[in-house]
Amino acid sequence: MSYNVTENSASKRIAAMLDQGSFVEIGGAVTARNTDFNMQEKDTPADGVITGYGVIDGNLVYVYSQDATVLKGSIGEMHAKKIANIYDMAMKMGAPVIGLVDCAGLRLQEATDALEAFGGLYYKQAMASGVIPQITAIFGMCGGGLAIVPGLTDFTFMESTDGKLFVNSPNALEGNEISKCDTSSADYQAKEAGLVDGIGTEAEILGQIRSLVAMIPSNNEDDASYDECTDDLNRVCADLANAGEDTAIALAMLSDSSVFFETKKAFAKDMVTGFIRLNGMTVGAVANRTKVYDAAGSVVEEFDAVLSVEGCKKAIDFVNFCDAFNVPVLTLTNVTGFAATKEAEKNMARATARMTYTFANASVPKVNVIVGKAYGSAYVAMNSKSIGADMVYAWPTAEIGMMDSKLAAKIMYADADAATLNEKAAEYKELQSSPMSAARRGYVDAIIDPADTRKYVIGAFEMLFTKREDRPAKKHGTV
Repeated sequence: MSYNVTENSASKRIAAMLDQGSFVEIGGAVTARNTDFNMQEKDTPADGVITGYGVIDGNLVYVYSQDATVLKGSIGEMHAKKIANIYDMAMKMGAPVIGLVDCAGLRLQEATDALEAFGGLYYKQAMASGVIPQITAIFGMCGGGLAIVPGLTDFTFMESTDGKLFVNSPNALEGNEISKCDTSSADYQAKEAGLVDGIGTEAEILGQIRSLVAMIPSNNEDDASYDECTDDLNRVCADLANAGEDTAIALAMLSDSSVFFETKKAFAKDMVTGFIRLNGMTVGAVANRTKVYDAAGSVVEEFDAVLSVEGCKKAIDFVNFCDAFNVPVLTLTNVTGFAATKEAEKNMARATARMTYTFANASVPKVNVIVGKAYGSAYVAMNSKSIGADMVYAWPTAEIGMMDSKLAAKIMYADADAATLNEKAAEYKELQSSPMSAARRGYVDAIIDPADTRKYVIGAFEMLFTKREDRPAKKHGTV
């Protein structure tokens, strides 16, 4: 049996997401094979999941969309095998897989058959990781073991009202009740868990997926994500210095025609990640942020210029994706140290170590622009020259060194009077923490005017386009 696109939500979502008339269904005649508990008497068209392929702006994609009207979208043996088959085809063709999830969980009537097939789906996802992009959108239930599916994908979106994502339901958590804290909600998963990249209405989510697919490579070998650049490559960004605190705005200003696709927008807002275009080429961006401005230009959130555990994790996942799919990385740095709380201390060293390793391990072109302060080990971890950045630029107002010059003077001249401290602080700033001091030592390649940042980073990435870098032979790192 094949579906008519007007009959159910699963089909409508596919039709709305793909280019008009491009979807081709695969396995439409498949039904449940199990006969236990009178399953043969139940109608299971397509076994509750529509699978096939189509195009988004001309880019081939493979899609599966679960139908909650068939046994509540539960995953049976054939259901899971259909999705696994889509993964096999996508791997052969080098195209992304997009999963539209609306599912009650594993089908109890099929027990071990369903469990075995579901485990096979995990395996396909693991094998596809780093080979083809994987995207999940959650429109209904995504609970229990199914919650691992979006965890194994690269990008996840959730419908803001009906989408539910959980391993354990909110009421099953000791001391919690769903009216107090709905841990399954899109808001919680986006802001607190950091698993979800974007939330919104069904139409908004499908639009976000279309935008994302147009920005990223289809696989790890063939990059067709380039677009024609109609923007001036030498465009002066006159107000860029004013956006140094809210680097989400700065990145949009740098990008061709202000295109910026932000990932994990609601999570760890002190670290901005997302995709921009520079001369038509997709570039992954990672940036420290100290303020968030709304559309009216008012400050709605403020952060210290420090690395947080959540911010490091956000950067790690993003840079890993970029490196796997050969997407160059741009960083905007403004950091003075590490978050200093008892809670952060539990994971701070590990998170920063993993971020340091991730930047150092990435072999794609890497460019860093120091837009504010760059102090101590926190700066070193933020894609500095010492851990492998290919080009490092600094704005004239940048401060680069061990710590703030006044604090350094107090430590070195603990018994000095105020006048001496001020004198020594000014001397330290000039000799040890000015961008010129770093440039003289080769730690900064050039000091650039903020307004010229766009043309400098475009030039750097064009120069780095053919970058090749040998690494020590090993199976993989362990950090």
